[in-house]
Amino acid sequence: MTDGPADLAGRTDLPSDTALAGRTALAGRTALVTGASRGLGRAIAAGLAGAGASVIGMSRDAAALEEAVGSFGGRALVHDLADVDGIAARVEGLEVDILVNAAAVMSSRRSKTLDATLAEWRDVRAVDLDAPFALVSALVPGMAARRWGRVVNLTACLGRMTGPGTAGGLAPYRVAKAGLNALTRTLAHELALGRRGVLVDATCPGHCRTDMGGPDAPRSVDQGADTAIWLATRASTPSDPVPTGRLWEDRAEVPW
Repeated sequence: MTDGPADLAGRTDLPSDTALAGRTALAGRTALVTGASRGLGRAIAAGLAGAGASVIGMSRDAAALEEAVGSFGGRALVHDLADVDGIAARVEGLEVDILVNAAAVMSSRRSKTLDATLAEWRDVRAVDLDAPFALVSALVPGMAARRWGRVVNLTACLGRMTGPGTAGGLAPYRVAKAGLNALTRTLAHELALGRRGVLVDATCPGHCRTDMGGPDAPRSVDQGADTAIWLATRASTPSDPVPTGRLWEDRAEVPW
């Protein structure tokens, strides 16, 4: 026997209107998330799928990616982001509304500026900065033409010009993330800070319990992923855009 209208009115176990809206906030939208095979990328991809988006996960690890996207009903796009020159061809023909650059590699913890090799510098920059630029170049023109889009770059507090970002060490990683911050701000202004329908923001997920962060990190993966999902699901209009071109941490703006 099914519930009729009178029965439903008294039920307390049904999802609220807010919860239902959250599940459909991105209905009809397509998201591409790099690093979606594990960690923050996987959590963000799952969160966007939960908000109704069709999610394309991108990673070099084919087996892990297939397992991840299978868990939330997404599509796998296998590519090693270190192959920056191959990115444009790999995403050619895709109509993407949301781009989340979550993939990253870390330099050696002893890599001070004068100790880092040029090879290490280039390897980190390729994945952490050049690949996001290549994806932006390939996918954001379509967002601007359709007058709707979201770009979310996962940066790091270590890439800030204030606070821990100026402490030295991990030079290739810090500088690449600082560059990603600069790319975020530059692109947002070039797109008229949301008045062309595209929001461009960066988020510091904090030190999370991922393969990169280690098991003793103070923050969970879900905590680190939350702001990226929030940024991708914010409602905005070209005539009245929400604040964009900012650096966010725990849904609050922080200084660059």
